[in-house]
Amino acid sequence: MGRLDSRFKGTDRDSAGEQFEFRPRFAQIYGAYAAAMNDYVRRTLRFEADAPYEVLKGLYLNWGWKDFANRYASVGETLRKALAMNPHMRVLVANGYYDFATPHFASDYTFDHMGVDPAVRGNFTVSYYEAGHMMYVHKPSLERLAKDLRDFVTR
Repeated sequence: MGRLDSRFKGTDRDSAGEQFEFRPRFAQIYGAYAAAMNDYVRRTLRFEADAPYEVLKGLYLNWGWKDFANRYASVGETLRKALAMNPHMRVLVANGYYDFATPHFASDYTFDHMGVDPAVRGNFTVSYYEAGHMMYVHKPSLERLAKDLRDFVTR
């Protein structure tokens, strides 16, 4: 089952193994993403290069996690402080029901336990989609997310 989108499923050689053989979501959608991007870059933008196009780069592997040693990474306190410094800041959180990487329960919990001033609680807009981490993979979620983003920006 896919971590970023549990709707994507695959079969491993050893389905009870410590490591997965491949990521089902990658296998099912990344070829199309790479092909579309390469076509757009070459045909529309007229850019040519021998460098490979990487759909997803493991930049997160080099992040500094020392501040979160032996605990989960949370940005709740950073967000609480930002809202205290700028009470006009608004926050839109888009949650996918099938996202196991950043589950919607985690953002719900974070917002419920941040200890923000009640006056800024209305600055949060939280929405839920029948998708995983990348709403644009599920067309109805993409359409709703686009509407939600337009509404958020124009409000």
